[in-house]
Amino acid sequence: MDQTLILLTMVGMGAVTFLPRLLPILFLSGRTLKPLMVAWLRLVPPAVLAAMLLPALLVPEKEVDLGFDNIFLWAALVAFPVSWKSKSLFATVLVGMGLVALARYCGLGN
Repeated sequence: MDQTLILLTMVGMGAVTFLPRLLPILFLSGRTLKPLMVAWLRLVPPAVLAAMLLPALLVPEKEVDLGFDNIFLWAALVAFPVSWKSKSLFATVLVGMGLVALARYCGLGN
């Protein structure tokens, strides 16, 4: 591949990731958002995370797997209440990873 094309691709990728972050900062700096807007914006990261995570949990091998051998689904089902109660990303990840490691150690799942 041509070096110029690689450079242009990298510059373009940088622009499309940087501009969506920069534009809201430029337009909203110095302004106070309404409480309803702030509350709504706080829900965006969990919604995006759920949208990315749910397909990986329910469809790990190109078909829906709700069986007992889907250790990631079962670990997520246990980690969710931990997340809800503790409000801690560290505790949630620790519980989820610990359960997957334990299940693999015991020879369960995939």
